[in-house]
Amino acid sequence: KRDHRKLGKELDLFLTPDEIGGGLVILPPKGGRIRSIVEDFWRQEHFANGYELLYTPHIGLSKLWEISGHLGHYKENMYSPIVIDEQEFYLKPMNCPFHLMAYKSKTRSYRELPLRWAEQGTVYRYEKSGVLHGLMRVRGFTQDDAHIFCTPQQLKEEIKGCIRIVFELYKVFGIEFDHIELSTRPAKSIGTDEMWRHGEQSLQTALEEMQIDYKLNPGDGAFYGPKVDFHIGDAIGRTWQLSTIQVDFAMPESFDMTYIDAESQRQRPVMVHRAITGSLERFLGILVEHFAGDFPLWLAPEQVRVLTITDAQKDYAREVLTKLKTAGLRASYDFGPEKVGAKIRRAELMKIPYIAVIGNREVETGEVSLRRRLLGDLGTVTIEKMITRLTGEVAECTLPAEVAWE
Repeated sequence: KRDHRKLGKELDLFLTPDEIGGGLVILPPKGGRIRSIVEDFWRQEHFANGYELLYTPHIGLSKLWEISGHLGHYKENMYSPIVIDEQEFYLKPMNCPFHLMAYKSKTRSYRELPLRWAEQGTVYRYEKSGVLHGLMRVRGFTQDDAHIFCTPQQLKEEIKGCIRIVFELYKVFGIEFDHIELSTRPAKSIGTDEMWRHGEQSLQTALEEMQIDYKLNPGDGAFYGPKVDFHIGDAIGRTWQLSTIQVDFAMPESFDMTYIDAESQRQRPVMVHRAITGSLERFLGILVEHFAGDFPLWLAPEQVRVLTITDAQKDYAREVLTKLKTAGLRASYDFGPEKVGAKIRRAELMKIPYIAVIGNREVETGEVSLRRRLLGDLGTVTIEKMITRLTGEVAECTLPAEVAWE
């Protein structure tokens, strides 16, 4: 009932045709609409929390990945190079080196810090075919990615800010975490002992001061720094990491990043790698399973379907449809020849939240007979009342359990 692979096919949310290759995903219009809504919400949250957006290329010269340490520590997860003009380029497995180059584009002052830069950047990572799983584990995905550049003194508060965004965003979707992990230095890593101690202590102190329960996961940090991962359960009992907060003292060293302090001395900034929804593809899979395809109205790719009982109501139904769309609602119609019961059944199978049924009586009164999925018949209402109710529900990001018709 909740497996996103099954529901994704039934509801036409995503495609993984063999012809494009395993682990690669196409989002048709309905899946694309949900992703667009999530992206818009993500942007609003980031702007409100002091972030700016970056856009970076999909490939980079091998020199970039050598400096970042990816070719030395992450090459097994990268695809073979592409040769252009006798130079080797790699599909990016991460966005961070490009953000580092943006930082280095000019001299930075301590007065500018912290800098918070975010990107919805598509990355490519090699995964064995045996571990690919619907939207949850793929080879090409768009990462909700951000990097914070700050002073060592600012680090703990920046970590707390990241944690707050994580909890605020997931609260809107009604999602709770299965568990949270603090991962420490792995055997294969870069950076000094002092860097790692500072990073691990900053993450641990932030979690404890915010009274957040976590598990210690020794030796499972990224090669460049310790991290906190937020895990969510799926429909078949497995857990997936979505949000992550990673402290990095090493890449600023590798890229020779500096800022000018209050005494006009060059200092090394700290870098925080941070993702909230993680992979947008995986997040969509989690949402499908979390809501069992019954998305809240504000997130539903199709919010209202207008149905006619006979052809005689088509003109009025088109007027209703136009008013719904003008109000910003995602509305469609079914003027087919089938009986209205079959049309209602079809709309319910597609898990469309609202159905507006129109017969001769509704044409005469200038109303619609409204139905709400899982609640049933809501009675006859004016178009204005329907629009007011639905737009209000959308604006409040109401979750399904809270829906009640007044």
